[in-house]
Amino acid sequence: MTMFARFVLLFSLAVPPGFAQAADPKEISWDTLAPPAAVIENPFETLTDDQMDKLRRILRLEALAERSDDAEASTEAQALRKKLAGDGLDVDGLFAARLAIMEKREAAATGVNEDLVGTSVRLPGYVLPLEFKDRKAVEFLLVPTVGACVHTPTPPANQIVHVLYPEGVEVDGLFTPVWITGTMVAQSSVQKVGYVDGQAPVSVSYSMQPVLVEEYGG
Repeated sequence: MTMFARFVLLFSLAVPPGFAQAADPKEISWDTLAPPAAVIENPFETLTDDQMDKLRRILRLEALAERSDDAEASTEAQALRKKLAGDGLDVDGLFAARLAIMEKREAAATGVNEDLVGTSVRLPGYVLPLEFKDRKAVEFLLVPTVGACVHTPTPPANQIVHVLYPEGVEVDGLFTPVWITGTMVAQSSVQKVGYVDGQAPVSVSYSMQPVLVEEYGG
């Protein structure tokens, strides 16, 4: 074996295991940022409109009775409970299922894909600037669609990436399309997005300090 060949072999053995992955980022799409879909059983699918309406009225009446000690509201709620029990429905069980469904939906909206955490990735998106330096955005939210958080409803938290990029990126107004490349980090935060008439909090599940931000080229 020549001296050069030995040098190449020694160098290859000395390279950390994750170095090759970092140098060759995985190109991903936004749907991969969400965790695997959880199966959510929905006992309300088989209920009639009338039964659903009774459940909603019970929730309102019992909340009213608890807040103001309204005996009439409590009595009406109990009467509705009896009617649903006559239909063979477990009202308390349905209310517990409602809370469980809400928790699972919240987890689906905020949870991260653990397979991506700590991985070098390349992701396209639109820049929603948070902070400027020398007319460049050094902190921004990367969002999947034009208008997100400002002109259209805020995406789920796991569909937004909080980006810190000290080198700064030149933007042409709001929502400049770019590619970001770097290690994906699971970091929950609430960022304040500025509007003409104030600010609004935006929940975020991911963060990144990119090694590269590029103009989107298709």
